Amino acid sequence: MQGTKLEKIGLNKFAGDEYVELGDFLPEIQNIFNDLDLCGVVSYDASYATLTITDTDDATVIVISSPMAAAELKGAHPIQNLGAVETYQRRYLWMTALEIVEHDVIDSSDKKEKAEPKMPPKVMGGGGEWSIKVTAGADADSWLKVVTQGVDLMLSAVQSLEDVMSIYSNNKAIMDELKKLDDAKYKEVMAKFTAAKLKFKKEK
Repeated sequence: MQGTKLEKIGLNKFAGDEYVELGDFLPEIQNIFNDLDLCGVVSYDASYATLTITDTDDATVIVISSPMAAAELKGAHPIQNLGAVETYQRRYLWMTALEIVEHDVIDSSDKKEKAEPKMPPKVMGGGGEWSIKVTAGADADSWLKVVTQGVDLMLSAVQSLEDVMSIYSNNKAIMDELKKLDDAKYKEVMAKFTAAKLKFKKEK
């Protein structure tokens, strides 16, 4: 396995790093294990993920385990987060077993984050009664929080369908930047606008 040149097809878009995915090396591992009469099986419980490698000739066993951890993918259902955890665990267990080496992803991500911090957009609402007054803050999370709270506050005070439409049109630039920065949060905000519009349409 050490003599195999691995092509990295995985890409961490935030950090800009390439990494090896399961599909990059697992087929080669399966070929090696087949030649050596080895069988590897990954299993999970609430606390640990485990890779059990068995020599089918003499039944000797090597067990490699890793503590389970949580994943929180944006806009993902709980089962999708579980699938992400299990995929990562499989990758790291096999990499440990075969001594597949990558650069230190954590150090690399930290350095890139410090060098190129993700800053929120410097935009404001278009002016008028229903305009969000928000500029760039300390970080993107703070910007998102101010925008979403601003929308919630204004929608709670609207008196008509025209008010709802004014909030959106007066803050179109902010909505566009919100979509670029966090698409899942943008969809949540749009759902609130839709609910507010339906409320007034039903009253009519």
